[in-house]
Amino acid sequence: MSRSPDPRERAFLIGAPLAIIPALAFLPAVMFLIVFPQVAHGRAIGMFALPACALASCLGLWKLALGAVEKPWGIFNVLSFGALFVLLVIAGYTGLFLALMTLKL
Repeated sequence: MSRSPDPRERAFLIGAPLAIIPALAFLPAVMFLIVFPQVAHGRAIGMFALPACALASCLGLWKLALGAVEKPWGIFNVLSFGALFVLLVIAGYTGLFLALMTLKL
């Protein structure tokens, strides 16, 4: 018999992929669609892809934040904090790389 997941488990299982996958896709999308377009109509595709990545990432971040602070504390709180830390690292290197690219351009 299957059980229904609790809200923290659901928040982690939905929020982690929604936050991390668009964050990982953001830098390549900016570089290969906007800055140096590698495909035909890359800038037009990027103008639709980047806001979609941002919206999905915001929704995932919201879910992770809600899952990280709910009580009582458990393993899914720790996993949500870990996913938020991974997202912080991804945002850090993305911001650093884009800042360095503006210096070179």
